[in-house]
Amino acid sequence: MKSRMKSFGEVNFGHAQLGDVRRTKRLVQTADLMCRRPGGTLPQKLRSPKDLRAFYRLMNGDDVTHEAILAAHRETVRKAISQITDTVLVVHDATEFDFTKHRSLSDLGQVGNGNARGDIAQNSLAVDPQTRQVLGLYNQVLHHRDTVPASETQAQKRERESRESLLWLRGVKPLAGDKQLVDVCDQGADTFEFLEHEVHSGRRFVIRAAYDRCIFKGHDGASLEEEGHLRSYAAELPVAGEWVLSVTPQVAVKSPKKKGPKVTVKRTKRDAKMAVAFAPVRIRPPKSKNGKHGNTPLKVWVIRVFEVDPPPGEERLEWFLVTNECVRTFADAYRVVGWYECRWIIEEYHKGMKTGCQIESPQFTREDRLQPAIALLSIVTLTLLAMRDASRREDAHTRRATNIISEDYVTVLSIWRHGKVKKNWSIHDFYYAMARLGGHQNRKNDGPPGWQTIWEGWKELQAMVCGADAIKLFQKCG
Repeated sequence: MKSRMKSFGEVNFGHAQLGDVRRTKRLVQTADLMCRRPGGTLPQKLRSPKDLRAFYRLMNGDDVTHEAILAAHRETVRKAISQITDTVLVVHDATEFDFTKHRSLSDLGQVGNGNARGDIAQNSLAVDPQTRQVLGLYNQVLHHRDTVPASETQAQKRERESRESLLWLRGVKPLAGDKQLVDVCDQGADTFEFLEHEVHSGRRFVIRAAYDRCIFKGHDGASLEEEGHLRSYAAELPVAGEWVLSVTPQVAVKSPKKKGPKVTVKRTKRDAKMAVAFAPVRIRPPKSKNGKHGNTPLKVWVIRVFEVDPPPGEERLEWFLVTNECVRTFADAYRVVGWYECRWIIEEYHKGMKTGCQIESPQFTREDRLQPAIALLSIVTLTLLAMRDASRREDAHTRRATNIISEDYVTVLSIWRHGKVKKNWSIHDFYYAMARLGGHQNRKNDGPPGWQTIWEGWKELQAMVCGADAIKLFQKCG
């Protein structure tokens, strides 16, 4: 007899340790309901007032904690990693959750410009670099941003136990000892404390450099006489190879300086000619009065990635990477650059958390009850990424859309697209119809729909499904 395929809730939470098997069963049921309708508010996800009340009772259980829910899913991620024989990336980044509107919540930290209240989440996604498929949420650390006294000096800030720079260390803590994993981090991780931890613990990493650190050239020899700076040294290195990168249009708001005014930077669509250069270096420890970092430099490789001859008026694409991967050829450097490019996946994930899954919508009166809900919704958000991944698989044209999304969503969208119900609609059909609903025209030369388009289509679809439900209720009462 053919065995039944486990549901999303069973796979991720069937072995959760919540103090009572009934709680685990309810968690599985709730996760499955949310998986079928990952978008919208909690009432939109769960639909039934009975299921909604059961969810809030579940979150009030003393054994239902943020770590307990995360630990259950983490075991699933570890099993997925074990199926991959090559390297697995762990992409780290932080995002802010704004709960200012939920005035009943107390003891929240500062977010945004300091006037908003909420939590900071340090997320770690496991990613297969070959397929760029997300294997799961390996870790999540929630953090309070404390109010910093105006009189606090820079030295005191660096010694504060609650400083945000320690989030990177807390984020990689559960990953210790696994040589298969490579930490991929943006500029926020470029602290000497974190670099020192990664090197001395033997962890593999790729970090985008934020600072022009003092370095010694090369790995060999004990001489510390030939000193320079990371960026200026890398800028003089010979080009090891070139390739063409397809650049998508983008409008970004950023500040050239830490406290400078924000400016709008526009990036046009183009095929950019990219070049790469690399060299071994030793990063000099920062000079400190207590000498806590010692005098031993960190042996790493610096990789400069930059655009050759950018169009007039366009900002050059350029970034500097620091890694402990051995980089001796263009192929080595190109592989590491490809790993860093996977970091963008976590940005997409954060958009899905806030826009698609509306993680900032749950209503709780206590933060310790909110946090397990954040863990659950963070994992449910993965279904939105899974939808994208499924649309790109070879079987996307033959696999039914109802395998991964609620039937009422498929029904409403197919009626909108074709004027009739398409019961055998494929995942590819559903995904691109939703993208069209968000403004994607799917012309011959158009690329795959971007996430902003998908979110717009997803929101429109949710509104259409709610309208269809309202019509059904009206007809029933009529």
